[in-house]
Amino acid sequence: MLSEFETTLLGIMMIVIMFGMGASLTWRDFLIAFRKPKGVLVGLLCQYGIMPLLGFLMAQALGLSPALTVGLILMACMPGGTTSNIFTYFSKAVLALSIMMTSVSSLVALGMVPTLLEFYSQLSGLDGEFKIPAGNVAQVLFVLLIPTVIGMTIRKLNPNIGATVELLGGFLGVVVILFLLVTWVPRNHMLLASTPWYVFFAAIGLGIFGIGLGYLLSRLLKQDPNRSRTIALETGIQNGPLAVLIVTLTFTGPLQQEVLLIPVLYSLFIVITSSIVTVFFRRKSEAEALARDRAKNGTVLAN
Repeated sequence: MLSEFETTLLGIMMIVIMFGMGASLTWRDFLIAFRKPKGVLVGLLCQYGIMPLLGFLMAQALGLSPALTVGLILMACMPGGTTSNIFTYFSKAVLALSIMMTSVSSLVALGMVPTLLEFYSQLSGLDGEFKIPAGNVAQVLFVLLIPTVIGMTIRKLNPNIGATVELLGGFLGVVVILFLLVTWVPRNHMLLASTPWYVFFAAIGLGIFGIGLGYLLSRLLKQDPNRSRTIALETGIQNGPLAVLIVTLTFTGPLQQEVLLIPVLYSLFIVITSSIVTVFFRRKSEAEALARDRAKNGTVLAN
């Protein structure tokens, strides 16, 4: 499903992305977030509460095979991806909250992802060859934290270089993702044509339902509409490349291809579904901004 070159490129891309994400942060950002942590905490609840449970329930409801189940649960347990920051920006949501949620979810992933993956794998009855060792996941996540810390250090020592690294990391990440999609889809068109509908439903539904549930829970927890839209995008947009990397480092042969199917399809379709949601969210944000401006003008005229 993925060539050796594509797997290597994926690993390099993840390092570049984490390096760029680190360069976008300072320790002061974390101090500010911890002073007013409600938005980030709501986001973490959605990320590591809703998504893994949603993945487990969908796998059970659709009666997925063990290989497809482990792929879906792994995808659901992933931290937020940096792609969500791009969609948050274009939707006119709260970009600072989005970046902080992506960063915090990636940092706490070191403990949360292996724990949740182990819990839901046992709950699904996955064992033996279908089980992803928690130690393998933790090792991958720990290695990826290193470029994050290096990026933060560079930002602290030289903000200008840090800003350049941040932009370069984001740009190269997008380029590599597009390259992998362009090369992968034509080569695997027969696989896509023969894939059952319920596999597509699981891959696409995880993102769509995650965005919807993230928004609803955020509103229930008293987040304003714009912050709720931010949290919704962060919830539904998972780090697909990271899931693919973990699968390629854990499984081999035909089993690897079957486990990879949902993470790869998710990574392909989340770009499409998130683009549609972003257009809808952007219109909502613009309508709310217009309403606020009218209210201000009305107040001024009244005075």
